[in-house]
Amino acid sequence: MADNLPTEFDVVIIGTGLPESILAAACSRSGQSVLHIDSRSYYGGNWASFSFSGLLSWLKEYQQNNDIGEESTVVWQDLIHETEEAITLRKKDETIQHTEAFCYASQDMEDNVEEIGALQKNPSLGVSNTFTEVLDSALPEESQSSYFNSDEMPAKHTQKSDTEISLEVTDVEESVEKEKYCGDKTCMHTVSDKDGDKDESKSTVEDKADEPIRNRITYSQIVKEGRRFNIDLVSKLLYSQGLLIDLLIKSDVSRYVEFKNVTRILAFREGKVEQVPCSRADVFNSKELTMVEKRMLMKFLTFCLEYEQHPDEYQAFRQCSFSEYLKTKKLTPNLQHFVLHSIAMTSESSCTTIDGLNATKNFLQCLGRFGNTPFLFPLYGQGEIPQGFCRMCAVFGGIYCLRHKVQCFVVDKESGRCKAIIDHFGQRINAKYFIVEDSYLSEETCSNVQYKQISRAVLITDQSILKTDLDQQTSILIVPPAEPGACAVRVTELCSSTMTCMKDTYLVHLTCSSSKTAREDLESVVKKLFTPYTETEINEEELTKPRLLWALYFNMRDSSGISRSSYNGLPSNVYVCSGPDCGLGNEHAVKQAETLFQEIFPTEEFCPPPPNPEDVIFDGDDKQPETPGTNNVVMAKLESSEESKNLESPEKHLQN
Repeated sequence: MADNLPTEFDVVIIGTGLPESILAAACSRSGQSVLHIDSRSYYGGNWASFSFSGLLSWLKEYQQNNDIGEESTVVWQDLIHETEEAITLRKKDETIQHTEAFCYASQDMEDNVEEIGALQKNPSLGVSNTFTEVLDSALPEESQSSYFNSDEMPAKHTQKSDTEISLEVTDVEESVEKEKYCGDKTCMHTVSDKDGDKDESKSTVEDKADEPIRNRITYSQIVKEGRRFNIDLVSKLLYSQGLLIDLLIKSDVSRYVEFKNVTRILAFREGKVEQVPCSRADVFNSKELTMVEKRMLMKFLTFCLEYEQHPDEYQAFRQCSFSEYLKTKKLTPNLQHFVLHSIAMTSESSCTTIDGLNATKNFLQCLGRFGNTPFLFPLYGQGEIPQGFCRMCAVFGGIYCLRHKVQCFVVDKESGRCKAIIDHFGQRINAKYFIVEDSYLSEETCSNVQYKQISRAVLITDQSILKTDLDQQTSILIVPPAEPGACAVRVTELCSSTMTCMKDTYLVHLTCSSSKTAREDLESVVKKLFTPYTETEINEEELTKPRLLWALYFNMRDSSGISRSSYNGLPSNVYVCSGPDCGLGNEHAVKQAETLFQEIFPTEEFCPPPPNPEDVIFDGDDKQPETPGTNNVVMAKLESSEESKNLESPEKHLQN
């Protein structure tokens, strides 16, 4: 079908990550013809979400991707004219490194390990062979690249409602499946005890009557329920008053995505996990704070909301760190810890006073819009958001093509502008503007670029890190660094009602800036919060901690903050989007997309609301027929009446 791909477009976008997808929707909405392509077989790039089997396939695909040899250049080189030159693109995705996976759950091979509707039962008892066969069975069959328009745009979750942002969902089980490789080799670490079964049976018998029985979850169950998981490559949350929420509502992309509010902000202090009071009611109901501390905290938070109106309070500390400034406000060490790590969520050493006050104000301003915390999480994972913008682009005529590799940019020598791309079929596609994700650029183009790295861990556990009467809790926790100068670790714990894991399990994401490999950066925090499944039968003191069933570590490239001038020989009409950054929110991606759009189309509005089909009139007709391409677009209510009531000024939540 690629032979039928049109050869003239206004904009060609390479990569389907969040900033590229936002740009695709914005360009298509402004009337530009858009071709959106990706060499991968899925949407989202490093912003994607996978089922457990899908993640295994992703890792296997990444391994195969690194084994690709040099392809013949004869076909596309013949398409370059004498007055043109080619800028080749990277053939291998090198944004993921140091991947290690560990299975702690019992590998009960007597169970049916077939994933429902996906994997076939594997009779092998060998761990390595079993895992290899699971990977092979999880991989999709090779297929030719194809493209589709708005009528062919697939929807990942047809059961979702096409209404305004929804924050409440029923408790639904979810799917998962997974894979791992070390370096360029696929491998699996299995941790087990020789007498594990015996110890487990003894432990069951000796359980105290007043202790709740913990379900025994095997690796076979995880594989079988693999589709219940939706595992994000990058862990993000949305600020309820943030740029992305505003853009989703304004553009009506919110109709494609549903959300659940984060229910708890947690803190880790003196080896314990505690809940942080956020709203006024939480502060005065907190059992962790004394009455004096409650009044001190309320007074300080009220000041932070209006700190710009009282410059005398902080001018002398502008050059100090935020942690030093907090010490001058007569806050107890307990309150200082809460404010620094759980409200401002900043670094103890590198955050300035102004940055800390601004972060605290932003946190407080987001309270009360959708719940008692400032954060929302997209149901089915972060990967739903770029897909939502892709759907909007397709509705307005954008053409999509996955598994479609681009060989090179074709640049006019005289003007220095890019004229076309040449794909792996040898087809030349012309356009006025080109947008490309950083990972596609060649080593030569990026030779002067200094990349940062993000350390990531994904865990499957059997219970929450802070148990309460409510078992469906979505939490965020900042674990302070153990040593001065090190980075804090952000922990996001997702329950099954977020549609990201199977029932009776939790999906935990750990994120920090890299100093070493992901495992070296994060394993110490994992050991503080969790107990490997096999150790729980031996160490009774560790039974209070959640049991770790499965873990994956990997490093991801952080290309945010790279200036355009760092790239070599980039044509003036080629624009670069970065991959995910290490921040908690999505502000950088939205700002980048809007900035690039205004550079390309300075007179156009960025992602305006879609038209109401009932208001469209053609050629003076009295009738109002449906508009082609927009017949599926329905204006979502920006805010419900209930939500409007909650949109009080943050000061009301802090006043007595």
